[in-house]
Amino acid sequence: MADQAADERLRLLIERIERLEEEKKGIGDDIKDVYLEAKSAGYDPKAMRQVIRIRKMKPDDRKEMEAILDVYLTALGIA
Repeated sequence: MADQAADERLRLLIERIERLEEEKKGIGDDIKDVYLEAKSAGYDPKAMRQVIRIRKMKPDDRKEMEAILDVYLTALGIA
């Protein structure tokens, strides 16, 4: 009986993960559509992705990353 309960729980967990994976795919498709819409409106999707990546960062991490980038660009004579 306990094995049946464990099997049922496992089945339910697997089905839940499968549903969430399907939702994740749908959301990914929606995000792709928004980037396509932005591109057709004249925006640069690569730049938008970078902005989103930067906005996710903590302020201190962003400042550190920008400082390191500045040092590297200066060392390469780009800045």
